Amino acid sequence: MNLLDILFPKTCVGCGKYGGFFCAECTKEIKQSELVCPFCERDSLGGVVHAVCKRKFGLDGLWSLGIYEGSLRTAIQKLKYKWVSEVAKDLVDITLEYWAKNSPILLDRIKKDQGKNWIVTAVPLHSRRQNWRGFNQSELLAKLLALRLGLKYQPTLKRIRNTTPQMKLLSHQRKQNIKNAFEADDSSQLSDVCVLLIDDVWTTGSTLKECCYVLKRKGVASVWALTIAR
Repeated sequence: MNLLDILFPKTCVGCGKYGGFFCAECTKEIKQSELVCPFCERDSLGGVVHAVCKRKFGLDGLWSLGIYEGSLRTAIQKLKYKWVSEVAKDLVDITLEYWAKNSPILLDRIKKDQGKNWIVTAVPLHSRRQNWRGFNQSELLAKLLALRLGLKYQPTLKRIRNTTPQMKLLSHQRKQNIKNAFEADDSSQLSDVCVLLIDDVWTTGSTLKECCYVLKRKGVASVWALTIAR
Protein backbone atom coordinates (compact mmCIF):
# COMPACT_ATOMS: atom_id res chain seq x y z
CA MET A 1 0.00 0.00 0.00
CA ASN A 2 1.41 3.41 -0.92
CA LEU A 3 1.19 6.65 1.06
CA LEU A 4 -1.71 8.01 -1.02
CA ASP A 5 -3.78 4.91 -0.28
CA ILE A 6 -3.15 5.45 3.44
CA LEU A 7 -3.97 9.16 3.38
CA PHE A 8 -6.84 8.90 0.89
CA PRO A 9 -8.15 5.31 1.02
CA LYS A 10 -10.24 4.19 -1.94
CA THR A 11 -13.84 3.33 -1.20
CA CYS A 12 -16.38 1.58 -3.41
CA VAL A 13 -18.55 4.10 -5.25
CA GLY A 14 -21.55 1.83 -4.75
CA CYS A 15 -21.47 0.78 -1.11
CA GLY A 16 -18.55 2.64 0.47
CA LYS A 17 -16.51 -0.47 1.27
CA TYR A 18 -12.76 0.16 1.53
CA GLY A 19 -10.30 -1.29 -0.98
CA GLY A 20 -11.17 0.06 -4.41
CA PHE A 21 -13.69 2.07 -6.40
CA PHE A 22 -15.69 -1.07 -7.20
CA CYS A 23 -16.14 -4.01 -4.84
CA ALA A 24 -17.01 -7.42 -6.29
CA GLU A 25 -20.67 -7.13 -5.32
CA CYS A 26 -21.19 -3.70 -6.88
CA THR A 27 -19.34 -4.76 -10.02
CA LYS A 28 -21.83 -7.60 -10.44
CA GLU A 29 -24.69 -5.11 -10.07
CA ILE A 30 -23.64 -3.05 -13.11
CA LYS A 31 -26.68 -3.43 -15.34
CA GLN A 32 -25.90 -4.69 -18.79
CA SER A 33 -28.36 -4.11 -21.59
CA GLU A 34 -28.79 -5.33 -25.11
CA LEU A 35 -26.30 -3.68 -27.43
CA VAL A 36 -27.88 -1.33 -29.94
CA CYS A 37 -27.29 -0.03 -33.44
CA PRO A 38 -25.74 3.45 -33.12
CA PHE A 39 -28.01 4.82 -35.85
CA CYS A 40 -31.53 3.70 -34.84
CA GLU A 41 -30.68 2.57 -31.27
CA ARG A 42 -32.65 -0.65 -31.65
CA ASP A 43 -31.23 -3.97 -30.49
CA SER A 44 -28.34 -5.17 -32.61
CA LEU A 45 -26.19 -8.27 -32.32
CA GLY A 46 -22.84 -7.14 -30.99
CA GLY A 47 -23.69 -3.46 -31.45
CA VAL A 48 -23.05 -3.65 -35.19
CA VAL A 49 -24.87 -1.00 -37.22
CA HIS A 50 -27.81 -2.54 -39.11
CA ALA A 51 -27.30 -2.97 -42.84
CA VAL A 52 -30.24 -0.65 -43.58
CA CYS A 53 -28.85 1.96 -41.18
CA LYS A 54 -25.31 2.04 -42.54
CA ARG A 55 -24.14 5.44 -43.78
CA LYS A 56 -20.97 6.35 -45.68
CA PHE A 57 -19.70 8.62 -42.92
CA GLY A 58 -21.51 6.92 -40.04
CA LEU A 59 -20.42 4.71 -37.15
CA ASP A 60 -19.91 1.01 -37.77
CA GLY A 61 -20.81 -0.09 -34.28
CA LEU A 62 -21.35 0.85 -30.64
CA TRP A 63 -20.33 -1.00 -27.49
CA SER A 64 -21.15 0.15 -23.94
CA LEU A 65 -20.32 -1.54 -20.64
CA GLY A 66 -23.60 -0.80 -18.89
CA ILE A 67 -26.53 1.45 -18.10
CA TYR A 68 -25.83 4.96 -16.77
CA GLU A 69 -27.16 4.41 -13.26
CA GLY A 70 -26.10 3.25 -9.80
CA SER A 71 -22.40 2.69 -9.13
CA LEU A 72 -21.48 3.14 -12.80
CA ARG A 73 -23.04 6.59 -12.91
CA THR A 74 -21.32 7.58 -9.65
CA ALA A 75 -17.95 6.39 -10.95
CA ILE A 76 -18.29 8.40 -14.17
CA GLN A 77 -19.33 11.51 -12.23
CA LYS A 78 -16.27 11.14 -10.02
CA LEU A 79 -14.08 10.73 -13.07
CA LYS A 80 -15.65 13.64 -14.91
CA TYR A 81 -16.51 16.18 -12.27
CA LYS A 82 -14.59 15.40 -9.09
CA TRP A 83 -11.16 14.88 -10.60
CA VAL A 84 -10.73 11.30 -9.30
CA SER A 85 -8.81 10.16 -12.38
CA GLU A 86 -7.73 6.90 -10.71
CA VAL A 87 -11.24 5.52 -11.22
CA ALA A 88 -10.48 5.30 -14.96
CA LYS A 89 -8.25 2.27 -14.38
CA ASP A 90 -10.99 0.40 -12.51
CA LEU A 91 -13.51 1.14 -15.28
CA VAL A 92 -11.13 -0.17 -17.96
CA ASP A 93 -10.37 -3.26 -15.86
CA ILE A 94 -14.09 -4.05 -15.53
CA THR A 95 -14.60 -3.54 -19.27
CA LEU A 96 -11.80 -5.95 -20.17
CA GLU A 97 -12.91 -8.52 -17.59
CA TYR A 98 -16.32 -8.47 -19.25
CA TRP A 99 -14.73 -8.83 -22.69
CA ALA A 100 -12.63 -11.78 -21.51
CA LYS A 101 -15.78 -13.60 -20.41
CA ASN A 102 -18.05 -12.67 -23.32
CA SER A 103 -15.74 -11.99 -26.30
CA PRO A 104 -17.84 -9.31 -28.04
CA ILE A 105 -17.90 -8.93 -31.81
CA LEU A 106 -15.78 -5.78 -31.53
CA LEU A 107 -12.97 -7.68 -29.78
CA ASP A 108 -13.25 -10.51 -32.31
CA ARG A 109 -12.76 -8.01 -35.15
CA ILE A 110 -9.67 -6.51 -33.53
CA LYS A 111 -8.23 -9.99 -32.95
CA LYS A 112 -9.00 -11.03 -36.53
CA ASP A 113 -6.94 -8.11 -37.81
CA GLN A 114 -4.32 -8.82 -35.11
CA GLY A 115 -4.67 -5.15 -34.23
CA LYS A 116 -2.58 -4.17 -37.24
CA ASN A 117 -4.89 -1.49 -38.63
CA TRP A 118 -6.52 -0.44 -35.35
CA ILE A 119 -5.84 2.68 -33.30
CA VAL A 120 -7.53 3.98 -30.17
CA THR A 121 -8.50 7.63 -29.92
CA ALA A 122 -10.68 9.82 -27.71
CA VAL A 123 -13.28 12.53 -28.06
CA PRO A 124 -11.25 15.69 -27.35
CA LEU A 125 -12.09 18.52 -24.99
CA HIS A 126 -11.61 22.13 -26.01
CA SER A 127 -8.21 23.35 -24.78
CA ARG A 128 -9.83 25.91 -22.49
CA ARG A 129 -11.94 23.29 -20.75
CA GLN A 130 -9.12 20.78 -20.53
CA ASN A 131 -6.81 23.38 -18.98
CA TRP A 132 -9.48 24.17 -16.39
CA ARG A 133 -10.15 20.51 -15.53
CA GLY A 134 -6.55 19.39 -15.87
CA PHE A 135 -7.27 16.27 -17.92
CA ASN A 136 -9.63 14.72 -20.45
CA GLN A 137 -11.49 11.77 -18.91
CA SER A 138 -12.08 10.14 -22.30
CA GLU A 139 -8.38 10.40 -23.12
CA LEU A 140 -7.49 8.73 -19.81
CA LEU A 141 -9.82 5.84 -20.61
CA ALA A 142 -8.55 5.59 -24.19
CA LYS A 143 -4.86 5.48 -23.23
CA LEU A 144 -5.45 2.82 -20.57
CA LEU A 145 -7.54 0.72 -22.92
CA ALA A 146 -4.98 0.99 -25.72
CA LEU A 147 -2.22 -0.10 -23.35
CA ARG A 148 -4.20 -3.11 -22.13
CA LEU A 149 -5.18 -4.18 -25.66
CA GLY A 150 -1.71 -3.69 -27.08
CA LEU A 151 -2.96 -1.11 -29.57
CA LYS A 152 -1.62 2.32 -30.46
CA TYR A 153 -3.22 5.37 -28.86
CA GLN A 154 -3.27 8.26 -31.31
CA PRO A 155 -4.85 11.71 -30.98
CA THR A 156 -6.79 12.19 -34.20
CA LEU A 157 -9.17 15.08 -33.53
CA LYS A 158 -9.14 18.65 -32.26
CA ARG A 159 -12.12 20.47 -30.81
CA ILE A 160 -12.09 23.86 -32.50
CA ARG A 161 -15.20 25.32 -30.85
CA ASN A 162 -15.77 25.59 -27.10
CA THR A 163 -19.33 24.28 -27.21
CA THR A 164 -21.99 24.35 -24.52
CA PRO A 165 -21.80 21.13 -22.45
CA GLN A 166 -24.19 18.63 -24.04
CA MET A 167 -25.74 17.69 -20.69
CA LYS A 168 -27.21 21.21 -20.45
CA LEU A 169 -29.10 20.84 -23.73
CA LEU A 170 -32.23 19.07 -24.90
CA SER A 171 -31.85 16.14 -27.27
CA HIS A 172 -32.82 18.10 -30.38
CA GLN A 173 -30.31 20.86 -29.53
CA ARG A 174 -27.28 18.60 -29.16
CA LYS A 175 -26.71 17.80 -32.81
CA GLN A 176 -26.64 21.48 -33.80
CA ASN A 177 -24.48 22.39 -30.81
CA ILE A 178 -21.74 19.95 -31.76
CA LYS A 179 -21.87 20.48 -35.54
CA ASN A 180 -18.49 21.57 -36.99
CA ALA A 181 -16.94 21.49 -33.51
CA PHE A 182 -14.13 19.12 -34.54
CA GLU A 183 -11.45 18.84 -37.15
CA ALA A 184 -8.99 16.07 -37.91
CA ASP A 185 -5.40 16.44 -36.77
CA ASP A 186 -3.45 17.00 -39.99
CA SER A 187 -0.41 15.24 -38.52
CA SER A 188 -2.35 11.97 -38.16
CA GLN A 189 -2.16 9.31 -40.87
CA LEU A 190 -5.77 8.15 -41.04
CA SER A 191 -6.21 6.61 -44.46
CA ASP A 192 -7.66 3.07 -44.25
CA VAL A 193 -7.18 2.68 -40.48
CA CYS A 194 -9.84 1.34 -38.11
CA VAL A 195 -10.59 3.53 -35.11
CA LEU A 196 -11.87 2.67 -31.66
CA LEU A 197 -13.37 6.00 -30.55
CA ILE A 198 -13.69 6.41 -26.78
CA ASP A 199 -16.06 8.56 -24.72
CA ASP A 200 -17.46 8.11 -21.24
CA VAL A 201 -21.22 8.19 -21.90
CA TRP A 202 -23.50 7.72 -24.92
CA THR A 203 -26.68 9.77 -24.52
CA THR A 204 -27.94 10.82 -27.94
CA GLY A 205 -24.67 9.95 -29.66
CA SER A 206 -24.39 13.38 -31.29
CA THR A 207 -20.78 13.96 -30.25
CA LEU A 208 -19.52 10.54 -31.28
CA LYS A 209 -21.38 10.70 -34.59
CA GLU A 210 -19.87 14.10 -35.39
CA CYS A 211 -16.38 12.82 -34.55
CA CYS A 212 -16.96 9.79 -36.76
CA TYR A 213 -18.10 12.00 -39.64
CA VAL A 214 -14.87 14.04 -39.47
CA LEU A 215 -12.69 10.91 -39.25
CA LYS A 216 -14.34 9.15 -42.17
CA ARG A 217 -14.10 12.27 -44.31
CA LYS A 218 -10.34 11.94 -43.75
CA GLY A 219 -10.26 8.38 -45.03
CA VAL A 220 -10.76 6.25 -41.91
CA ALA A 221 -12.08 2.84 -42.95
CA SER A 222 -14.11 1.94 -39.87
CA VAL A 223 -15.13 3.65 -36.62
CA TRP A 224 -16.50 1.86 -33.57
CA ALA A 225 -17.67 3.90 -30.59
CA LEU A 226 -16.94 2.55 -27.14
CA THR A 227 -18.42 4.12 -24.04
CA ILE A 228 -18.50 3.11 -20.40
CA ALA A 229 -22.23 3.78 -20.15
CA ARG A 230 -25.30 4.72 -22.12
